[in-house]
Amino acid sequence: MPDSQFKEGHSVPVTHQDFPGKEHKMPIEAQYDTLPTDEGGYQKYQGVGKLKGKKAIITGGDSGIGRASAVLFSLEGADSFIVYLPDEEKDAQETKKMVEANGQKCHLYASDITSKDNCKKIVDEALKAMGAINILFNNAAYQMMINDIHDLSEEQWEHTFNTNIHPMFYLSKYALPHMKKGDTIINNASINAYVGRPDLLDYTSTKGAIVSFTRGLSNQFVAKGIRVNAVAPGPVWTPLIPATMNDEAQKSFTSPMGRPAQPSEIATCVVFLAAKDSSAISGQTIHCNGGTIVNG
Repeated sequence: MPDSQFKEGHSVPVTHQDFPGKEHKMPIEAQYDTLPTDEGGYQKYQGVGKLKGKKAIITGGDSGIGRASAVLFSLEGADSFIVYLPDEEKDAQETKKMVEANGQKCHLYASDITSKDNCKKIVDEALKAMGAINILFNNAAYQMMINDIHDLSEEQWEHTFNTNIHPMFYLSKYALPHMKKGDTIINNASINAYVGRPDLLDYTSTKGAIVSFTRGLSNQFVAKGIRVNAVAPGPVWTPLIPATMNDEAQKSFTSPMGRPAQPSEIATCVVFLAAKDSSAISGQTIHCNGGTIVNG
């Protein structure tokens, strides 16, 4: 990997893919287990067993932040149950390979999470495969740029909600009866919920709903020792970028740090929320957005 991917001034090439984008077709490989050094280079993430023996469900685990989280979870001693779209088999297999190279188990399950029946099956199959659910990372999402509400179809609006927020309710509802004190739920929100990005109106709306869902669910379960938190990434290099963003958006794809984040940098926050390091945190959102100041 070129050191420049973690240096100020790094920019991503403008390319295009069909949705949802293929990790293996990315023009520059994203980073899943490396982090920046002070010199602008990179170093391998060093796990210390923070999640030893834990069992995690990760939706959208075939690529991007989901893949990076599965890899870092494995470096911290956790097994993963990866949920992915049926046509993402190749990328999912690569995630499995990475996790198992770190000595942990990775179970793959192809499913369309827009179906509540499928969400129930995901929990049932995860229990069958792993025997427990200690971490639920609700990560999978859909977005597509539309500049004007008049051009945003009702079908896309409904599909975005059916993908981004409804499965979080179903998966949490079905998983929580099997979770116990010390277990965690982490939801993937977005900087867009706080800045109100106009060309992603439906996506932005679902991410705002995710923040509120996180707060409300936390208030239901924090006294029972089950913590619920969220991450709100800013620009991060995933297949959604070439698959959903136009040329102009890709050319301006950066942050106050002078570059977009890599999936590994978001995954460290997911690990933190899943581990005991964050034992006093629930109902909160970590703004891993490259330095944009937002009103929480």
